[in-house]
Amino acid sequence: MNTDKTFYFMAGLPRSGSTLLSSILNQNPRFYSGPSSPVVPTMLALEQSLSQDELFLGYPKIDVAKNIIASILPQFYDDIDKPVIFDKNRSWVNRMNYISGYFDITPKVLCPVRDMAEILTSFIDMHRRNPYEVDGRVNFIDEMLIKSNIPLNDYNRCQFLLGSNGIVGQSYDGLKQAIMEGFDHCLHFVEYKDLVNNPKETMEKIYEFFGEKPFKHTFKNLKNPHRENDSMMYGLADMHEVRPELKSTSKDPKKILPPEIIEMCQNSEFWRNISSDEIDNDIVEEQYDIEISEFNSESTSLIGTTKI
Repeated sequence: MNTDKTFYFMAGLPRSGSTLLSSILNQNPRFYSGPSSPVVPTMLALEQSLSQDELFLGYPKIDVAKNIIASILPQFYDDIDKPVIFDKNRSWVNRMNYISGYFDITPKVLCPVRDMAEILTSFIDMHRRNPYEVDGRVNFIDEMLIKSNIPLNDYNRCQFLLGSNGIVGQSYDGLKQAIMEGFDHCLHFVEYKDLVNNPKETMEKIYEFFGEKPFKHTFKNLKNPHRENDSMMYGLADMHEVRPELKSTSKDPKKILPPEIIEMCQNSEFWRNISSDEIDNDIVEEQYDIEISEFNSESTSLIGTTKI
């Protein structure tokens, strides 16, 4: 990949501070960290299209195809005049081979994470403070339940989020997959509580992981300069809102979630139980025995190997 830009990546779990982290990273004039990008799904779609195209299969130009697919990342950021780019998409952990295979660089991925019960609490609390419809759009959680003829209640909302088609379940499985494939040293987990309560130390560790020159960040008057159209995309108007002051406003999960969901989420934060120096895949696999796994039997995340 011929480019003068350095590319890093961000994945992790939803409602774990990725937008907040991007807002802080963007204070560095060398950095650009925008909203979730379509780079991964575009690469996958093109790869699959070429792999199934009879004209390509009749006269395959493998190296040319690889170069075209690899060009998607730098081309998408051609308009960004910053030397360091953080591409955000939670599917990167399902496609770590893309980073090393297509871009010929060592993957380095930021993974914001958080207590699973707190993640679900954040979703349910956000659901409650938003109207049923925003600009004519029903929020994406209830939309899927309605299509599946499932009653609308918080228990079912949490089950959907944790399930094979849910944003939490997919992201959770993706992190496990990356570890089990041996990419543990390419991931840097950023705990939401650490980012909020110890931002200076947390940012220093991030810079150390990437080998970047330290930068003095401020943690006041924060803002999201690359705001997505949350109403149109998610039916939730404040999905990616960043508060000016760095503090946690999290609700107590016991006051928001059904007791069964809280019990289901207990001890599911596998990244805290595995040493980053010696990953034991048997331990990771054993973690699938927790009750949460029943909703993840068929992950619909982007999983597979490079076909081209």
